[in-house]
Amino acid sequence: MALNNPAFNNPAFQDPRAVSTYPGGPQAANLGRTTQFSTAQAAGTDAAANARLEGMYAAPPAGAIETNRMTVEDSVVKTLALFAVLVATAVVGWVWTMAPVTAENPAPTLAPWLIGALGGFVLAMVVIFTSRKKVRPALIFAYAAFEGLFVGGISAYFEFLWPGIVVQATLATLAVVGVTLALFASGKVRASKRATKVFMIAMLGYLVFSLINVGLMIFNVPIAGGAFGVLSQPSFLLGIPWGVLIGIFVVIMAAYSLVLDFDQIQQGVRNGAPRQYGWLGAFGIMVTVVWLYVEILRILAIARGSN
Repeated sequence: MALNNPAFNNPAFQDPRAVSTYPGGPQAANLGRTTQFSTAQAAGTDAAANARLEGMYAAPPAGAIETNRMTVEDSVVKTLALFAVLVATAVVGWVWTMAPVTAENPAPTLAPWLIGALGGFVLAMVVIFTSRKKVRPALIFAYAAFEGLFVGGISAYFEFLWPGIVVQATLATLAVVGVTLALFASGKVRASKRATKVFMIAMLGYLVFSLINVGLMIFNVPIAGGAFGVLSQPSFLLGIPWGVLIGIFVVIMAAYSLVLDFDQIQQGVRNGAPRQYGWLGAFGIMVTVVWLYVEILRILAIARGSN
């Protein structure tokens, strides 16, 4: 049920029976261990098999490297590696954006922002549509690099307009991710079919809204005033801060999307997915976290712009 994030639209995260199609099949995933143990115990004649099993259970638990299977811990390591690349290229994007700012030319460049957004989108589509046949970590690392240019560029531009906004957005993003992860790990928040259906309806509505908003901005329709388009102004109708309210709603959607991402990774581990699918899980989390950060940055910009 990977409806929230196309990165998880893969049998490895959805169909428990898909493990039978992996190299080595169920036996490689250690799915037959219980049956073997029960048979040997019932027969009571295969002492050698019992000894081997006892040795297996007494040995330290095997990790992702030993089993070549996806684990939560290995997926976390891969996620951190991708974010390390993103942070490194974000620094490049930041410096690149602010480089032309001088007394004679006080405007930052939008090149890193645009290049990162376009390159990240193209690579994301390639990763999503090719992952059913093979997961390519190199493409995912390249996506992280382009996303870093985008994040660094947009962050520098917003910081130029509203000093201090990037620190606020970063802390808020870390807070949302940390709270969501803690609630999920404690079992207090879980994905449900009903909530996911509501989430999908909301996502489709927001997508339509965003497309209309972009269209209004491109054609310079008067109602799409400001830097963020329709309803972006703090007081659009009856003093209601529609831009902020919509932004908060989108942040809630992004947080639930993270819950779905965590749930899909756990499902992949339960399905005995190959270790390489940990890269796909890390990619999916990065997509959601970048979306969350940009939305929080937008909310803060609207709030700061009203002062």
